[in-house]
Amino acid sequence: MRRPADLPTLENAARPSGSLDQRHTPESRGHACRDPCHAPRHRPALGRSPGPDTRQWALRLRAGERGAGRRCPPEGAGQEGPALLRPRAGLSGPPGAGKSTFIEYFGKMLTERGHKLSVLAVDPSSCTSGGSLLGDKTRMTELSRDMNAYIRPSPTRGTLGGVTRTTNEAILLCEGGGYDIILVETVGVGQSEFAVADMVDMFILLLPPAGGDELQGIKRGIVEMADLVAITKSDGDLIVPARRIQAEYVSALKLLRRRSGVWKPKVIRISARSGEGITEMWDKMKEFWEVMLVSGELAAKRQKQQKVWMWSLIQENVVEHFRTHPAVREQIPLLEERVLSGGLSPGLAADLLLKAFKSRH
Repeated sequence: MRRPADLPTLENAARPSGSLDQRHTPESRGHACRDPCHAPRHRPALGRSPGPDTRQWALRLRAGERGAGRRCPPEGAGQEGPALLRPRAGLSGPPGAGKSTFIEYFGKMLTERGHKLSVLAVDPSSCTSGGSLLGDKTRMTELSRDMNAYIRPSPTRGTLGGVTRTTNEAILLCEGGGYDIILVETVGVGQSEFAVADMVDMFILLLPPAGGDELQGIKRGIVEMADLVAITKSDGDLIVPARRIQAEYVSALKLLRRRSGVWKPKVIRISARSGEGITEMWDKMKEFWEVMLVSGELAAKRQKQQKVWMWSLIQENVVEHFRTHPAVREQIPLLEERVLSGGLSPGLAADLLLKAFKSRH
């Protein structure tokens, strides 16, 4: 199977040739640009009524098959090579940290350098109505008009951890569609919501200058999972507080156990308004991917993520099967009413439902 020369693979991980930017220049991608079959923006929607060929293509794409993004067979089809490892980064942080504003500036910089960027932005859903504003895209006006960028806002629909239940599948679809860098922007999260770390290669934490003192950094949780901490809004009157927070987090991270044997988490300052630190941040991200590729940790991490994803899907389907089981479905309204009235404890109600479920198997 033909592989674009600009993408890092398991095969060439031990001998990377140039930086990510050098491998993604328009000149190095000339063969892909001339390919009439390479048109990811005109793929049929998976929710429509597709023909047999389209249906097979969609199934291959959802399964994560590289090369399925091309509607015509690639050269050497049927000869599977090493899986392409396209960079995946997760962006998280508290509300108001400037995640969408950063992505707008950062994304434009990447597309200008010849990259094709996909942004999966997650918005919180209402606990009462179930609706979601999906407003992240409105803060990326320039990037949303860029033909080399794709922005997909999605509601959480009650899913915890700052992501949606279909984020992992969306990552595979975007990679199959030809996008070489995937950014996942989570909802504003706290100390314990970092599910996105199990879906991406690099977990980036964005913090405003008033993100807390050194003790906040020591807390086990989202900070411990970060591969890169970026202090945002480092401009104007906030430069001094940003420098102080940077120093505190550098000190705090020294007390936390490292998750990687080859990468030490970094703390930098950035500003999407002035552009300060954005290029440095991209350099750090490229350094991370190169180091992780060469060491083999990136491939191992992807494999572990597949296992985590498998069990999350099992849990989801088991719960759905439990709720729709005839014996359970009949008793749920009655037991819920007794729990609400205080006549039955939640634990005992759960035991009764589980007993009913097991008795019919």
